[in-house]
Amino acid sequence: MSKIRQQRTAHQIQMILSELCQRELRDPRLQLLTITEVTIDRELQYADVYVNALGDESRRDEVMAALKKATGFFRREVAHRLRLRTAPQLIFHWDPTLAQAERVHQILNSLEIPPVDEEE
Repeated sequence: MSKIRQQRTAHQIQMILSELCQRELRDPRLQLLTITEVTIDRELQYADVYVNALGDESRRDEVMAALKKATGFFRREVAHRLRLRTAPQLIFHWDPTLAQAERVHQILNSLEIPPVDEEE
């Protein structure tokens, strides 16, 4: 499979999963869930799905449990909407990128940088 088709398929899976989480799932544990990235292997067998609950690190375990429970539903819907013969296995991962970015932002804000004298 070409790299472009692989990326396009990953993006389509990300859009489908985002829409499902926003509109069709009634599980309160999956409210305000963000699908940050999807990567897929060349054979379309496995899709790594990275998720975050909008900066709420405390909900990690309950969100991951809810995703594990809903994996069959997600896989069936992805196969149906993409018209694939076999849907890729969806492997969910917690994305720590947002928490890391917030930590860097806090560090940068805490720095005390003295003003530069323009007379010199």
